[in-house]
Amino acid sequence: MTDQPTSRPDVPKTFRSGPSDPIAFADGPGTYVEIDIAASPAAVWGLVTDINMPAEYSTEFKHAEWTGPDRGLGSTFLGSNENSTIGEWTLTNVVDRFEEERVFGWATVDADNPGARWWFTLEPTPTGTHLRYDVSIGPGPSGLTFVIDSMPDKEPRIISGRLREMYNSMQRTLDGIKERLEA
Repeated sequence: MTDQPTSRPDVPKTFRSGPSDPIAFADGPGTYVEIDIAASPAAVWGLVTDINMPAEYSTEFKHAEWTGPDRGLGSTFLGSNENSTIGEWTLTNVVDRFEEERVFGWATVDADNPGARWWFTLEPTPTGTHLRYDVSIGPGPSGLTFVIDSMPDKEPRIISGRLREMYNSMQRTLDGIKERLEA
């Protein structure tokens, strides 16, 4: 995955391949946010592994529920979302990244062909923790692919708008974690 500059520098973009010009779903587009937090990785880990915590800051993600007792690699949870364009939906998510106090992430629907992958990466610093939150869209089907299929001529604009929505929500989440832990 490569980081690429964007015409709007406040929304960094990542790509699994490419990027094409113009941007395309096949590029595996994504975005990320980063923040330094004056708290230990253990304290940050406790929040990023709380699957309901992002709902406190998101306008789309509503809640999540573990499907069984496991909480590590391969465990699953249901995540419920609502978007004014797409409507309401609930998806199964599979924890596909789990390194205690380092990385926690999940793939939506199918770990081998996800609609998206989301993950937190924690790095200890002399003053606490550097936290990065990433998302990578595709390669599997999702609500985004439905919208793109209905308006293929607007694919670059649809993707850019979706990345902006995700970025803004992810930034609110990291700002909320920082505020909580530094209070």
